Amino acid sequence: MENIILSPGKYVQGDGAINNIASYAKAYSLVLADDFVMGLTQEVVQASFSDKGLEVAFALFGGECTKHEIERLKDKAEACTCQMIIGIGGGKALDTAKAVAHFAGLPVVVVPTIASTDAPCSALSVIYTEDGVFDEYLLLPKNPDVVLMDTGLIAKAPTRLLVAGMGDALATHFEARAAAKGQAQNLAGGVPTNTALALAKLCYDTLINQGSMALAASEAGVTTPALESIVEANTYLSGIGFESGGLGAAHAIHNGLTLMEECHHLYHGEKVAFGTLVQLVMENTPKEEIAEVLSFCNTVGLPTHLWQLGIKELDMDKLKAVAELACADGETIHNMPFKVTPEKVLAAILAADRMGRRGVS
Repeated sequence: MENIILSPGKYVQGDGAINNIASYAKAYSLVLADDFVMGLTQEVVQASFSDKGLEVAFALFGGECTKHEIERLKDKAEACTCQMIIGIGGGKALDTAKAVAHFAGLPVVVVPTIASTDAPCSALSVIYTEDGVFDEYLLLPKNPDVVLMDTGLIAKAPTRLLVAGMGDALATHFEARAAAKGQAQNLAGGVPTNTALALAKLCYDTLINQGSMALAASEAGVTTPALESIVEANTYLSGIGFESGGLGAAHAIHNGLTLMEECHHLYHGEKVAFGTLVQLVMENTPKEEIAEVLSFCNTVGLPTHLWQLGIKELDMDKLKAVAELACADGETIHNMPFKVTPEKVLAAILAADRMGRRGVS
């Protein structure tokens, strides 16, 4: 089996980066964003294109990445004969932009306004129904042509979103490490390269060394070297690490937790952080490693036990259902380098919960 690595064509990051967006578009572009983000960015995007003597058009994103919305915006792109799609905003706006560009046969630039997940760099769009229910994953033939991160914009976003991104990124090293041990396929259909594994480890090291300082910068709404490092870790390092390294138990535990109504208020990365602890228990990793992860989570404010997830009572039937869903056919938990069963997952959830309650020891 081949070793395969995936990555965006270009990754650009810096305070005020959106001011130079036309330098990376270099063509007549259609900008997609929701009403709030459009109000925040349209003037500066228009100015950048005007400075370069390029045309730009704007279209409002409806708020949900649905097949109908993708088709509507694709028709608009074709009607205005643009040569590039630019998506600005959160995950659903970016996923829509990637899908529109794919079906219109155009290059795409994505401009995240938050750093809450590693999805911007991926060759994937998550499609929902008109009611906002998950529909399907749209696997794309290539990653975005340009990912542009304006850390000045991101620093002004709610701090909880940056912390959730750290939770998502926290799993990257451990899942890639486990997938590599089991020679599991990554999302490119190959096995992880040494580069992907090294980036996944760098992602983890960056979180441990820079996370608390980035948290302080975000709380103050300012850009610092630590915030820059964490934005890169949350987005690029984690993005390459998960897509080219591989996924494991942590994200499958997240998917299982979606059954719990008590967890519906949580962001993706907050659930993934607890899933990471569960995975480490399943692997019987050295206590020093678990202590370091627990300490990090406690420092930045990521949940480490069920109570913090909103699960106030241990309903064993519900937790069994979580474990069973985490072990469903095709789930990434089967990339672990040992046989996984719902019984093992339930035991690890309960043990991780007790360790989280007890704290670092």
